[in-house]
Amino acid sequence: MRFDLEDPYPILLIGTAASASLWFASAIVGSIDSIPIFPKLMEVVGLGYSLWFSFRYLIFKKNRDELATKIEDLKQQVLGSEDD
Repeated sequence: MRFDLEDPYPILLIGTAASASLWFASAIVGSIDSIPIFPKLMEVVGLGYSLWFSFRYLIFKKNRDELATKIEDLKQQVLGSEDD
């Protein structure tokens, strides 16, 4: 990825948008955190998902190979093929 340093406005726009998004996400997380039962519920959901992911993809070699294949396919879709 190359940045055109002669025209700084897109870089400033992206930086401002990223800062605003970070502030907005922080505000949402703070408001959700103030709900009494919700943070503990999200911890349980996260623990459950982590256990499921570990069991599904990390324990057996066949499933690890499947995950590696999915990651490589996703990298090819996002970054393009190496031949380009």
